[in-house]
Amino acid sequence: MFENILVPVDGSEGADAAVGHAADIAERFDAAVRVLFVANTKRDSVTTVGTEVVDALEQKGEQIVEPVAADLRERGVDCETEVVQGAPATAIADYAESEGMDLVVMPTRGREGLSRLLLGSVTEKTLRLSEVPVLTIRTHEDARTSFPYEDVLVPTDGSEAARAAVDQAVDLAAALDATVHAVSVVDDTSLGLDVRSVSASEDLEDRAEEAVADVAARAEEAGVESVTEEVLRGRVHRRILGYVDDNDVDLVAVGTTGRGGTDRVLLGSVAERLVRSSPVPVLTVRRQT
Repeated sequence: MFENILVPVDGSEGADAAVGHAADIAERFDAAVRVLFVANTKRDSVTTVGTEVVDALEQKGEQIVEPVAADLRERGVDCETEVVQGAPATAIADYAESEGMDLVVMPTRGREGLSRLLLGSVTEKTLRLSEVPVLTIRTHEDARTSFPYEDVLVPTDGSEAARAAVDQAVDLAAALDATVHAVSVVDDTSLGLDVRSVSASEDLEDRAEEAVADVAARAEEAGVESVTEEVLRGRVHRRILGYVDDNDVDLVAVGTTGRGGTDRVLLGSVAERLVRSSPVPVLTVRRQT
């Protein structure tokens, strides 16, 4: 399922949860972990120590990755470390792709508010750039992080972006003998009460039922023994989060177009809203173009 897992670290407390979860996954699938520190080239970190010119950030990186790797090796996880230079999100995404990583595991603090939308975070920027699936681990006090997953939620609207996560999610569920929850949310909150709106709402529901059936069929093909199907109504991310709580979901797997740009940061997407708000890990899989 997974052979090579990338875990970027920066010395923050939030990274501990991501490292621990990555170790759990690595142990289950006998995967190797690469611990990465990015020395941010936007900061002037070159200095002189005696007669030697050194990069203070690179030195800091070495001091950060080695203890993490030591802990992973103590758990029996095959682990290597690397320190690279660059803009953090871009460097992480590029490294994951060029080094053939199967999964990137990163923490997210899940802060809310306008500053979050405008500024984003390294994790969210990586999520938008990465060709490799990204697993985000919430570090907020209400987070629920357990492994192996027993219940995997796959939200879908039938779009190509949504389908991007289906194969990854159902294969993971099959490997873990987990239940797949195929859910589609019909957001008809902007529709009126006239006949045309009723017709449009019915059409949306038909599409949602078809999308859910497609996910269920793919899960059964993958050997998943337990599959549930449900069509909900309301605001998409809110209904998904409600479903997570009501059904003790352990993982949400969602597709993303991975677009960059200001509009993406300002407006967000269902995937990014879930990453910010979900109490459980969120696996985002980018649509291949």
